[in-house]
Amino acid sequence: YKLIFEKTITKFGNGAKIDVPKEFLGRKVYVIVR
Repeated sequence: YKLIFEKTITKFGNGAKIDVPKEFLGRKVYVIVR
């Protein structure tokens, strides 16, 4: 993996602009660029 982003989802969104359901708010998301 070349790059991994670790983001915490908030109701304001996050730096990676990931669209997620409301039940995942507050969880961490890993964005992997290969």
